[in-house]
Amino acid sequence: MEENLDNIRKTLRKYSQEHLLNGYEKLDEVKQRQLLGQIETTDFELINSLYHNTRKELEKSQDVITPIEFLDKDNLNGYYRGFIEKGEKAIRAGQLAAVTMAGGQGTRLGHNGPKGTYDIGLESHKSLFELLSDSLKEQGRKYDVIIPWFIMTSEENNKDTIEFFAKHRNFGYEKDKNLFFFKQGELPMVDTEGKILIGENGLIKSAADGHGGIYESLVKNGMTKKMRELGVEWLFIGGVDNCLVKMVDPLLMGIAIEKQVTAAGKSVVKANPQEKVGVFCKKNGKPSVVEYTEIPEEMAQATDENGELIYGESHILCNLFNINAVERMGSKPLPYHSAFKKATYIDKDGNKVVPDGPNAYKFEAFLFDAFGELDDMAILRVKREEEFAPVKNAAGVDSPETARELYRKFYQL
Repeated sequence: MEENLDNIRKTLRKYSQEHLLNGYEKLDEVKQRQLLGQIETTDFELINSLYHNTRKELEKSQDVITPIEFLDKDNLNGYYRGFIEKGEKAIRAGQLAAVTMAGGQGTRLGHNGPKGTYDIGLESHKSLFELLSDSLKEQGRKYDVIIPWFIMTSEENNKDTIEFFAKHRNFGYEKDKNLFFFKQGELPMVDTEGKILIGENGLIKSAADGHGGIYESLVKNGMTKKMRELGVEWLFIGGVDNCLVKMVDPLLMGIAIEKQVTAAGKSVVKANPQEKVGVFCKKNGKPSVVEYTEIPEEMAQATDENGELIYGESHILCNLFNINAVERMGSKPLPYHSAFKKATYIDKDGNKVVPDGPNAYKFEAFLFDAFGELDDMAILRVKREEEFAPVKNAAGVDSPETARELYRKFYQL
């Protein structure tokens, strides 16, 4: 271990990260090995590059943004039945898997635990996980098939999530047969000087690499291999916090199959031009999502001859992919974006520092950054009140109260 330690010290000196071993001697042997393992697997070149990118002023984008075509669920007329039949046939053949991104904690909701374990306040007191499992099982019964369920956790909540499922008998699923857990990737957090933070446990303080890490995580953890063994050809990827998410949708599947595209996404109309959501578009001729921060006011306000917003198709994190596309997109990492966050850490002198405001950068990839790898993508406009009831804030918009109301109304409770 000493020889290994010498090599690690050399690496740390090269990247000016020697402070990572300041508390090494105080750790027990297990944590010492963990820390050394973290350091050995850290891509310091990548972290350096990401940090230096935060120091650059945002360059004005030269991308050409144009509207994207979409289908409106309410205006499919004679095509509706054909799409449904194609999708149902594929679902009955066992070609669909559901993937739920559930790596977050319920901290913003005042909940101590994985976000998926949160009770939104229904009379049944069912958690978000149970609401999703109910929907999956109901669709499975309808099509006489078990829809395999893949759940992406994080290093932070993996253990608690698996224990929660076990406590509830996996909601009728069978672990490692039709229920699979896998962890998303992480990247170290750095301070404003580019120094990697040490957490209160004496180890490198990392943060999940964003929902864009889903593709790489599915491939690296062997989940796409498992899907192929099960005969899966399509996977729906959605978030755990949308209690109305429709993971099994023959219409969306039928459209993707009929149009011979490898991906399809759902949109809802923006509530207003200023709503802080990303919208589907074409970027340099390829499908994409443009963030609200990137849309000039004139573009956000632009309407067509019917008075509808030209850039009004909100991306709601409800996407269907062919497994071939996922494996292709998961073969290389996506570009990372930085976010300035508040992070408690241990300084070089061993003191705990609890900041008053943001003090560190985390790096994350966005799922839609991979859309540019696709030649085309089908977009289906759906109704917000039927398919989009996210639980993100403790109160106000997209809160347990609004999600609860939408859920009750939809299911007529």
